[in-house]
Amino acid sequence: MEGLLQTVLHGRHTALGAALVDFSGWRMPLHYRTGILEEHLATRAGAGLFDVSHMGRFALSGLGALALLQHVLSSDAAALSPGAAQYTLIPNARGGARDDAYLYRFQAEGYLLVVNAANRAAVWRYLQEMLLRFPGVALEDRTAAVAMLALQGPRAEEILLGLVDGGYLPAPRKNALGEVALGGIRCPLSRTGYTGEPIGFECFPAAADAPRLWDLLLARGAAPVGLGARDTLRLEAGLPLYGHEMGRDLAGVEIPVFASPLARFAVSFSVGKGHFVGREALAVQAAALGKIRAADTRAPADLPGRVMPFALLGRGIARAGSPVFRDGEAAGFVTSGTMVPFWATAGEGHDIRFTGGRGMRAIGLMLADSRLKAGDRVAIEIRGNRVPAIVVPRHLRSDLPPRAIPVLAGLGTG
Repeated sequence: MEGLLQTVLHGRHTALGAALVDFSGWRMPLHYRTGILEEHLATRAGAGLFDVSHMGRFALSGLGALALLQHVLSSDAAALSPGAAQYTLIPNARGGARDDAYLYRFQAEGYLLVVNAANRAAVWRYLQEMLLRFPGVALEDRTAAVAMLALQGPRAEEILLGLVDGGYLPAPRKNALGEVALGGIRCPLSRTGYTGEPIGFECFPAAADAPRLWDLLLARGAAPVGLGARDTLRLEAGLPLYGHEMGRDLAGVEIPVFASPLARFAVSFSVGKGHFVGREALAVQAAALGKIRAADTRAPADLPGRVMPFALLGRGIARAGSPVFRDGEAAGFVTSGTMVPFWATAGEGHDIRFTGGRGMRAIGLMLADSRLKAGDRVAIEIRGNRVPAIVVPRHLRSDLPPRAIPVLAGLGTG
């Protein structure tokens, strides 16, 4: 692992017995002593603490910053008020994604763009090239100077409130931002995350303060969580991962942005947005998606595949690359798949509660024929066998705070 980058929390990870791996050029914890399954369940029942300082953090300010962002991002950055964040994409002219990202506006005078670690260098070069077209922009790589921690789960807010000694937590709505002092540490906060939890925060302390903040959060009851459970949690939440549900497919073909269900939140065609990179190609994809939803079978020529969740009905674990069939004909392939744990539940609606029982289920995401819909049966090839599976609307409910509730194929919630 020589030559790998390390976050400022590397010493904390080794002290906790983390299994370390190479991830996008960083030496990162895959899991701690309890293992991936327990870390997944600890997040769903309590609060998981993640070091995500490997992600790229770019600060943009100056008179030309908004114009640059409007040109290179798919979202309407002009609609972003101070104190709010938005999910966005960095599209190319063909309607594919250079990356997906989050744009934060903590203050009126500047923006923070967070990108995936694997694309950090490429996005940085791209933004620097754009500076030639948009003068008056100050662009700074803050990845080393500012750490990034995520605290996710039903106890996340309780844990933070026990440490607040100045300022206020962000308003209780998704993508809200704020700034607090936690145990004397200045910490910009956002109500964002990558787990599907209805209660979750991302913290941006100065790098020098991150180890002490990590210790304070663990002392308050947060469980350290590595990249392994971060991936199973995002998969259960149906969230895309660049290089799997975005980017290029197994044959090297670019995946259209509108293949991802999140595109509808990330792409704006508003008049105020104006022209931006990839707008024409994305408009074609959006029109095709509209036709698909109207059951127009001619639409798949412009959007032949979509990312959709599935659950296995037979034995096995579907992995990325596993072929998908419908009625014996090739229909796509698995983009992400594994076995994930879940907490058993009882009750209905807002009275749903975890019973303490637990189980396992084989789920995944697939890039498959756009005409497939929830309830359709498919078969997934696993080790030479075609295992039955069903297309599902979702694996997880996040609309019943404080907990994210598993949705089990054929059983509803339970």
